[in-house]
Amino acid sequence: MTDRAIAPVLATASLLAITVVLGSTVALLAIGAPADPTPTASISVGADAADDRIVLEHHGGDVLDVSEIRLRVTVDGTPLDEQPPVPFFAADGFRGGPTGPFNPKGGTTWSAGDAAAFRVASTNAPGIDDGDRVRVEVYANGGLVGSATATA
Repeated sequence: MTDRAIAPVLATASLLAITVVLGSTVALLAIGAPADPTPTASISVGADAADDRIVLEHHGGDVLDVSEIRLRVTVDGTPLDEQPPVPFFAADGFRGGPTGPFNPKGGTTWSAGDAAAFRVASTNAPGIDDGDRVRVEVYANGGLVGSATATA
């Protein structure tokens, strides 16, 4: 009679153990899955102090998904108070909309041969003056894609 009472308990314990092992295996595989590699691109930047305009050109490398990139702009080593949210139109700290792939109507990718430009508003600090060094870093998938520096 005691053998019959043990069978359901053993079955339940076995199913529980199998569930825990399978769950742990799936969790370890998900955590250990490699992230998408960071793309690379050759970019250049131009800065016009008279117009507070920054122009970025993609010269080669991977095609970038505009919705996945992030820009960091510094002027003489100081980050802009408002960084350009890519893609955007009429964002805080910027005048009007950007051109090229940074504009929501400019397509979804940024590839070799494409240029994008935006104008920094006077409400965004620091401003761009003649002789300032403007640096733009482009990030995607959590890593640095490329960077460039220009003198305004």
